[in-house]
Amino acid sequence: MQRGPRMLARFVLLVATLVAAPGSAAPAGPPIRLTVDATEASSRILHARLEIPVRPGPLTLLYPEWIPGNHMPSGPIADLTGLRLSANGRPLAWERDAVDMYAFHCRVPAGASRLDVTFDRLQSASGSHSTGRSITAQLAVLDWNEVLLYPQGRPAAEIAFVASLRLPAGWTYGTALAVARADSGKVEFAPVPLTTLVDSPVQAGAHRRRIALGPATGPPVTVQLACDSEEGLEAGPEQIAQWKQLVAEAVALFGATHYRRYDFLYTLSDEVDHYGLEHHESSDDRVQERALVDDELRGAHTGLLPHEYVHSWNGKYRRPAGLVTPDFQAPSRTELLWVYEGLTSYLGWVLAARSALASPEWQRQELACEAAWLDRSPGRSWRPLKDTAIATPILFGGPGTWSSRRRGADYYEEGVLIWLEADVLIRQRTAGRRSLDDFCRSFFGGRSGPPEVVPYDLDDLVKALGQIAPCDWRGFFEARLNSTSQRAPLGGIEGSGWRLAWSDSLSAYERAGEKVWERTDLRLSLGLELDKDGVITDVVPGSVAAQAGLAPGMKPVAVNARRFSVERLREALRAGKNGSEPLELLAEDGDFIREFRLDWHGGELHPVLVRDAAKPDLLSEILKPLTPRIAPEAVDGAGGRGVDVD
Repeated sequence: MQRGPRMLARFVLLVATLVAAPGSAAPAGPPIRLTVDATEASSRILHARLEIPVRPGPLTLLYPEWIPGNHMPSGPIADLTGLRLSANGRPLAWERDAVDMYAFHCRVPAGASRLDVTFDRLQSASGSHSTGRSITAQLAVLDWNEVLLYPQGRPAAEIAFVASLRLPAGWTYGTALAVARADSGKVEFAPVPLTTLVDSPVQAGAHRRRIALGPATGPPVTVQLACDSEEGLEAGPEQIAQWKQLVAEAVALFGATHYRRYDFLYTLSDEVDHYGLEHHESSDDRVQERALVDDELRGAHTGLLPHEYVHSWNGKYRRPAGLVTPDFQAPSRTELLWVYEGLTSYLGWVLAARSALASPEWQRQELACEAAWLDRSPGRSWRPLKDTAIATPILFGGPGTWSSRRRGADYYEEGVLIWLEADVLIRQRTAGRRSLDDFCRSFFGGRSGPPEVVPYDLDDLVKALGQIAPCDWRGFFEARLNSTSQRAPLGGIEGSGWRLAWSDSLSAYERAGEKVWERTDLRLSLGLELDKDGVITDVVPGSVAAQAGLAPGMKPVAVNARRFSVERLREALRAGKNGSEPLELLAEDGDFIREFRLDWHGGELHPVLVRDAAKPDLLSEILKPLTPRIAPEAVDGAGGRGVDVD
């Protein structure tokens, strides 16, 4: 790029940093007062009231549309009901914009200095992320963007809010927001810019627990647990020691922190949507009710907290320039999500092992499964990885069927492969003197302090990596981002002293995944995947299932003349290995029952990693902890129950 446009781009990034930084000075002017009444949360209704300083004349109010971390226009506008505006005690007419459904127009009458706004936010029975379930009879997670409007015309970082929350009797709460005062079931938070408010969800409930994780010096970190039952809060000393280790390992990896405090808002319920959403000083982490007390459920979620914690450095502090926007209406440019999410997935995978949340063997099983499917994913033959990042706003929330043909947000899993390869390459080129850890400290570390946003682009990334280990990093990434090769980038696995192989039995990682996600994945053998109800959700092009004519939406009802079950299907696969007779399926296809013959004799195929003794074991070196191990015996309290409990 020529010097003139390059300098202009740098100026734009600097301005964006100042506009978007959640830790910037308090905005000038009187704040908007927001009061949320959650006392009817058990009925899945939140009541919002805003007092907005105004001047007479036309005014446009905006409902947040592009929610950071969702990577798409996900503001649940359809769940806003009962909108009423008034000024000087009189109702005020409003009109929705005919093009922008998230904008509401009104005219403030002469003599009015305050606009009163009330509306309700209803919880949908279905959806995902901000449009999904966040409330049960025993708990709630409040995302402030769902219960506010803000005036058009000023950057979000320049709009001050004073928010307060009224909770059901007996409920407590956790949040990264500072509290100004609390009494009689109502809590008022200190004034913050709108950007900080939206970045600071509140977790509340009747069954909660707070566990301090340290560290001994620096900003405090806690896990705030909320569960639909008291029994689900039983995190033992081993689990708590692993969480403490995670904090120590992350701080050692990055060498600095960019938060005043950090709270894992860990919600355990079968009645909320399960995902993780990053914030600068907290994370919204949602899993099944028994995820702390069931070994398989706990194992399936070992990467959740490490992934969201890494985002405080990669995604919140250092942020792709295309994701730095002045407000919550401007569209995001998502082409660097292979860094934002892909590198975070890799570092979260590494930290899960370093903190002992997962064993090295478990992490190898996960890596094998991701690599095997990506290596056999037919969608990669037409859609390059770069397009999966660019197209994220239409891929997220899209149809779940035909995933092997469509190709989804593969930059998460394939990002792990690419960044593992980069890590291995650095170690090889520097004879083990440097690694991706050094890049993380230089690029995401810096000086500790309160939240701020420092944007980056591909040029910044390439330059920083080149300072760690000379290499054509631009070419390295472009070759992998633009490829439509049938093969996944397995250079990191092979260069680290391991190779992909096959087993005929499920690994522990796969068993846990099938239990948690309630699916049966036989795409690597028969070429099909089934949901919890036994309905086919995916058929791989070229597989025996595709050749037989099976398609998503069909439901098998019999296998080899016996009533269908997943276990009987697996028994038939094992029995037919190296045989000659095809496997017979009867399946419902709408109102029809159809017969399908699958000519497969390879049994089940399950990926594993096996050691290549001819090469150094760099993978084990990568997963080694950086800090001394924290023993469970060092955690106070029998069963962990005595640790800083609310």
